[in-house]
Amino acid sequence: MAEEFGGLLAAALAVLTLAGAACGYDRSTSPNDPKYGNTTAPSTSRGYAISAAGDRSEFRVFTATGGIGAKVAEFRTDLGDQLNTTPGPFTEGRREIKWDGAALPTNVNTFPGDFFNTVVKAGAIFTTDGTGFRNSDNDFSDINQAYADDFNAFSQPKTFMPVGSSEMNVSFRVPGGEALAASRGFGVVFSDVEREGAALIKLFDAQGRSLGQYLAPVRSDADGFSFVGVVFDSPIVAQVHIKSGQRALGADVQDLSDGGNLDLAVMDDFLYAEPQEIR
Repeated sequence: MAEEFGGLLAAALAVLTLAGAACGYDRSTSPNDPKYGNTTAPSTSRGYAISAAGDRSEFRVFTATGGIGAKVAEFRTDLGDQLNTTPGPFTEGRREIKWDGAALPTNVNTFPGDFFNTVVKAGAIFTTDGTGFRNSDNDFSDINQAYADDFNAFSQPKTFMPVGSSEMNVSFRVPGGEALAASRGFGVVFSDVEREGAALIKLFDAQGRSLGQYLAPVRSDADGFSFVGVVFDSPIVAQVHIKSGQRALGADVQDLSDGGNLDLAVMDDFLYAEPQEIR
Protein backbone atom coordinates (compact mmCIF):
# COMPACT_ATOMS: atom_id res chain seq x y z
CA MET A 1 0.00 0.00 0.00
CA ALA A 2 2.84 2.42 0.90
CA GLU A 3 4.57 1.73 -2.41
CA GLU A 4 1.30 2.29 -4.30
CA PHE A 5 0.71 5.60 -2.46
CA GLY A 6 4.28 6.69 -3.16
CA GLY A 7 3.80 5.99 -6.85
CA LEU A 8 0.56 7.98 -6.98
CA LEU A 9 2.19 10.89 -5.16
CA ALA A 10 5.15 10.92 -7.55
CA ALA A 11 2.79 10.89 -10.53
CA ALA A 12 0.77 13.76 -9.09
CA LEU A 13 3.91 15.80 -8.49
CA ALA A 14 5.04 15.15 -12.05
CA VAL A 15 1.72 16.45 -13.39
CA LEU A 16 2.00 19.58 -11.23
CA THR A 17 5.58 20.13 -12.42
CA LEU A 18 4.52 19.87 -16.05
CA ALA A 19 1.61 22.20 -15.46
CA GLY A 20 3.90 24.79 -13.87
CA ALA A 21 6.34 24.51 -16.80
CA ALA A 22 3.52 24.93 -19.30
CA CYS A 23 2.45 28.26 -17.82
CA GLY A 24 6.07 29.40 -17.72
CA TYR A 25 6.06 30.44 -14.06
CA ASP A 26 8.56 29.11 -11.56
CA ARG A 27 6.55 28.68 -8.37
CA SER A 28 9.60 28.39 -6.11
CA THR A 29 8.69 27.80 -2.49
CA SER A 30 11.24 30.42 -1.45
CA PRO A 31 10.56 34.03 -2.47
CA ASN A 32 14.28 34.71 -2.00
CA ASP A 33 15.18 32.18 -4.68
CA PRO A 34 16.53 34.07 -7.75
CA LYS A 35 14.16 32.01 -9.91
CA TYR A 36 11.08 33.06 -7.95
CA GLY A 37 8.91 34.97 -10.39
CA ASN A 38 11.27 34.48 -13.30
CA THR A 39 10.63 35.92 -16.74
CA THR A 40 9.94 32.75 -18.72
CA ALA A 41 6.21 33.31 -18.97
CA PRO A 42 4.90 33.01 -22.55
CA SER A 43 4.83 36.14 -24.68
CA THR A 44 1.47 37.69 -25.45
CA SER A 45 0.34 39.62 -28.51
CA ARG A 46 1.14 42.86 -26.66
CA GLY A 47 4.80 41.90 -26.55
CA TYR A 48 5.28 41.27 -22.85
CA ALA A 49 5.18 38.29 -20.52
CA ILE A 50 2.31 37.71 -18.10
CA SER A 51 2.32 35.55 -15.01
CA ALA A 52 -0.25 35.22 -12.24
CA ALA A 53 0.85 33.95 -8.84
CA GLY A 54 -1.79 33.43 -6.22
CA ASP A 55 0.19 35.31 -3.57
CA ARG A 56 0.93 38.48 -5.51
CA SER A 57 -0.05 40.80 -8.31
CA GLU A 58 0.17 39.87 -11.99
CA PHE A 59 3.23 41.28 -13.71
CA ARG A 60 4.40 42.12 -17.21
CA VAL A 61 8.01 42.02 -18.38
CA PHE A 62 9.31 44.30 -21.14
CA THR A 63 12.66 43.72 -22.84
CA ALA A 64 14.23 45.15 -25.99
CA THR A 65 17.59 45.57 -27.68
CA GLY A 66 18.68 47.59 -30.68
CA GLY A 67 15.87 49.98 -31.54
CA ILE A 68 14.36 50.07 -28.05
CA GLY A 69 12.29 53.26 -28.48
CA ALA A 70 8.97 51.57 -29.24
CA LYS A 71 9.25 49.17 -26.30
CA VAL A 72 10.22 51.98 -23.92
CA ALA A 73 7.18 53.94 -25.13
CA GLU A 74 4.96 50.91 -24.51
CA PHE A 75 6.42 50.56 -21.04
CA ARG A 76 5.66 54.22 -20.33
CA THR A 77 2.04 53.66 -21.29
CA ASP A 78 1.76 50.69 -18.93
CA LEU A 79 3.29 52.68 -16.07
CA GLY A 80 0.91 55.59 -16.70
CA ASP A 81 0.56 58.14 -19.50
CA GLN A 82 0.86 61.05 -17.10
CA LEU A 83 4.48 62.13 -16.50
CA ASN A 84 4.64 63.62 -12.99
CA THR A 85 7.28 66.31 -12.51
CA THR A 86 6.20 68.00 -9.26
CA PRO A 87 6.06 66.74 -5.65
CA GLY A 88 3.40 64.14 -4.94
CA PRO A 89 1.54 62.34 -3.93
CA PHE A 90 -0.29 61.42 -7.12
CA THR A 91 -2.50 58.36 -7.42
CA GLU A 92 -1.34 57.52 -10.94
CA GLY A 93 1.25 58.35 -13.58
CA ARG A 94 4.98 57.78 -13.75
CA ARG A 95 8.38 59.31 -13.02
CA GLU A 96 11.45 59.41 -15.27
CA ILE A 97 15.10 60.11 -14.51
CA LYS A 98 17.21 61.07 -17.53
CA TRP A 99 20.31 62.62 -15.88
CA ASP A 100 20.34 65.57 -18.29
CA GLY A 101 19.12 68.51 -16.21
CA ALA A 102 21.42 71.53 -16.03
CA ALA A 103 21.46 71.49 -12.21
CA LEU A 104 22.74 67.92 -11.93
CA PRO A 105 26.36 67.45 -10.76
CA THR A 106 28.33 66.17 -13.75
CA ASN A 107 31.67 64.34 -14.17
CA VAL A 108 32.32 64.20 -10.42
CA ASN A 109 32.13 61.31 -7.95
CA THR A 110 29.88 63.18 -5.53
CA PHE A 111 26.43 62.87 -7.11
CA PRO A 112 24.10 62.78 -4.07
CA GLY A 113 22.19 59.55 -3.53
CA ASP A 114 19.11 61.47 -2.40
CA PHE A 115 19.20 64.04 -5.21
CA PHE A 116 16.02 62.69 -6.80
CA ASN A 117 13.99 63.16 -3.67
CA THR A 118 15.45 66.29 -2.09
CA VAL A 119 16.44 68.48 -5.06
CA VAL A 120 14.31 66.91 -7.78
CA LYS A 121 11.16 65.67 -6.04
CA ALA A 122 10.89 62.31 -7.78
CA GLY A 123 10.76 59.92 -4.82
CA ALA A 124 13.93 57.90 -5.53
CA ILE A 125 16.82 57.22 -3.13
CA PHE A 126 20.08 55.61 -4.31
CA THR A 127 22.57 53.55 -2.32
CA THR A 128 25.58 51.46 -3.36
CA ASP A 129 28.29 49.26 -1.89
CA GLY A 130 30.73 51.46 -3.79
CA THR A 131 31.91 54.95 -2.82
CA GLY A 132 29.32 57.12 -4.56
CA PHE A 133 27.70 57.97 -7.90
CA ARG A 134 28.82 59.75 -11.07
CA ASN A 135 26.87 61.45 -13.85
CA SER A 136 28.78 61.74 -17.14
CA ASP A 137 28.32 63.83 -20.28
CA ASN A 138 31.27 62.21 -22.10
CA ASP A 139 30.52 58.47 -21.76
CA PHE A 140 33.01 58.30 -18.86
CA SER A 141 35.90 58.90 -21.27
CA ASP A 142 37.55 61.17 -18.67
CA ILE A 143 37.98 58.02 -16.57
CA ASN A 144 39.16 55.83 -19.44
CA GLN A 145 39.54 57.14 -23.00
CA ALA A 146 38.48 53.79 -24.45
CA TYR A 147 34.99 54.25 -22.98
CA ALA A 148 34.19 56.95 -25.54
CA ASP A 149 33.76 54.20 -28.15
CA ASP A 150 32.05 51.75 -25.81
CA PHE A 151 29.05 53.65 -24.42
CA ASN A 152 26.27 55.78 -25.87
CA ALA A 153 23.55 57.85 -24.23
CA PHE A 154 19.94 56.98 -25.03
CA SER A 155 18.73 60.37 -23.76
CA GLN A 156 21.70 62.49 -24.74
CA PRO A 157 24.14 63.49 -23.55
CA LYS A 158 24.42 62.05 -20.02
CA THR A 159 24.71 58.58 -18.51
CA PHE A 160 25.08 57.35 -14.93
CA MET A 161 26.99 54.81 -12.81
CA PRO A 162 27.97 54.03 -9.24
CA VAL A 163 31.58 54.75 -8.31
CA GLY A 164 33.67 51.82 -7.12
CA SER A 165 30.93 49.30 -7.90
CA SER A 166 28.75 48.16 -10.77
CA GLU A 167 25.74 47.65 -8.48
CA MET A 168 23.28 49.94 -6.72
CA ASN A 169 19.89 49.99 -5.01
CA VAL A 170 16.86 52.20 -5.53
CA SER A 171 14.25 52.67 -2.80
CA PHE A 172 11.19 54.88 -2.93
CA ARG A 173 9.63 57.74 -0.97
CA VAL A 174 6.46 59.72 -1.51
CA PRO A 175 8.04 62.31 -3.86
CA GLY A 176 9.45 65.21 -1.91
CA GLY A 177 8.77 63.61 1.49
CA GLU A 178 10.13 60.98 3.87
CA ALA A 179 7.28 58.45 3.88
CA LEU A 180 8.36 55.04 2.58
CA ALA A 181 6.72 54.16 -0.72
CA ALA A 182 6.43 51.42 -3.32
CA SER A 183 5.95 51.49 -7.08
CA ARG A 184 3.96 49.39 -9.57
CA GLY A 185 6.94 49.01 -11.85
CA PHE A 186 10.51 49.93 -12.75
CA GLY A 187 12.67 49.85 -15.88
CA VAL A 188 16.23 50.75 -16.94
CA VAL A 189 17.96 51.57 -20.21
CA PHE A 190 21.48 50.09 -20.34
CA SER A 191 24.30 50.82 -22.77
CA ASP A 192 26.73 48.19 -24.12
CA VAL A 193 25.50 44.94 -22.59
CA GLU A 194 27.63 42.32 -24.36
CA ARG A 195 27.26 39.29 -22.10
CA GLU A 196 24.04 37.67 -20.89
CA GLY A 197 23.51 38.34 -17.21
CA ALA A 198 25.92 41.29 -17.11
CA ALA A 199 23.03 43.75 -16.59
CA LEU A 200 19.85 43.05 -14.64
CA ILE A 201 17.34 44.25 -12.10
CA LYS A 202 16.11 42.45 -8.98
CA LEU A 203 12.86 43.61 -7.40
CA PHE A 204 11.79 43.31 -3.75
CA ASP A 205 8.64 44.07 -1.78
CA ALA A 206 8.43 46.01 1.49
CA GLN A 207 9.22 42.86 3.50
CA GLY A 208 12.37 42.21 1.48
CA ARG A 209 10.86 39.28 -0.41
CA SER A 210 12.06 38.75 -3.95
CA LEU A 211 9.75 39.72 -6.81
CA GLY A 212 12.13 38.23 -9.35
CA GLN A 213 15.33 38.82 -11.27
CA TYR A 214 15.09 40.17 -14.82
CA LEU A 215 17.95 40.28 -17.32
CA ALA A 216 18.62 43.01 -19.84
CA PRO A 217 19.16 41.52 -23.32
CA VAL A 218 22.54 41.61 -25.05
CA ARG A 219 23.08 44.54 -27.43
CA SER A 220 22.25 43.87 -31.06
CA ASP A 221 23.43 46.90 -33.03
CA ALA A 222 25.99 49.70 -33.16
CA ASP A 223 24.03 51.96 -30.79
CA GLY A 224 24.23 49.30 -28.12
CA PHE A 225 21.06 49.94 -26.11
CA SER A 226 19.21 47.34 -24.02
CA PHE A 227 16.06 47.76 -21.97
CA VAL A 228 14.37 45.76 -19.23
CA GLY A 229 11.32 46.76 -17.23
CA VAL A 230 8.62 45.11 -15.11
CA VAL A 231 5.11 46.35 -14.29
CA PHE A 232 2.85 44.88 -11.61
CA ASP A 233 -0.87 45.44 -11.18
CA SER A 234 -0.36 46.95 -7.72
CA PRO A 235 2.39 49.06 -6.07
CA ILE A 236 4.49 46.33 -4.43
CA VAL A 237 8.04 47.18 -5.59
CA ALA A 238 9.73 48.77 -2.57
CA GLN A 239 13.34 48.29 -3.61
CA VAL A 240 15.26 47.64 -6.83
CA HIS A 241 18.76 46.18 -7.05
CA ILE A 242 20.52 47.07 -10.31
CA LYS A 243 23.60 45.41 -11.74
CA SER A 244 25.18 47.35 -14.61
CA GLY A 245 28.15 45.38 -15.90
CA GLN A 246 30.45 42.86 -14.28
CA ARG A 247 32.86 45.36 -12.72
CA ALA A 248 33.13 49.00 -11.73
CA LEU A 249 34.51 51.44 -14.28
CA GLY A 250 38.17 52.43 -13.84
CA ALA A 251 41.22 53.84 -15.57
CA ASP A 252 42.78 50.38 -15.78
CA VAL A 253 39.56 48.43 -16.38
CA GLN A 254 38.89 47.52 -20.02
CA ASP A 255 35.63 46.37 -21.54
CA LEU A 256 35.32 43.13 -23.52
CA SER A 257 35.46 45.11 -26.76
CA ASP A 258 38.76 46.70 -25.65
CA GLY A 259 40.50 43.46 -24.74
CA GLY A 260 39.20 43.10 -21.19
CA ASN A 261 37.76 39.88 -19.80
CA LEU A 262 34.64 41.37 -18.15
CA ASP A 263 31.63 43.11 -19.66
CA LEU A 264 31.20 46.76 -18.66
CA ALA A 265 27.88 48.58 -19.09
CA VAL A 266 26.45 51.94 -18.05
CA MET A 267 22.92 53.18 -17.38
CA ASP A 268 20.67 55.83 -18.86
CA ASP A 269 16.94 56.36 -18.29
CA PHE A 270 15.17 55.10 -15.16
CA LEU A 271 11.38 54.84 -15.50
CA TYR A 272 8.98 53.92 -12.68
CA ALA A 273 5.35 54.22 -11.69
CA GLU A 274 4.39 56.96 -9.21
CA PRO A 275 5.54 55.83 -5.73
CA GLN A 276 2.65 55.19 -3.33
CA GLU A 277 2.99 55.39 0.46
CA ILE A 278 3.41 52.04 2.21
CA ARG A 279 0.72 51.81 4.93
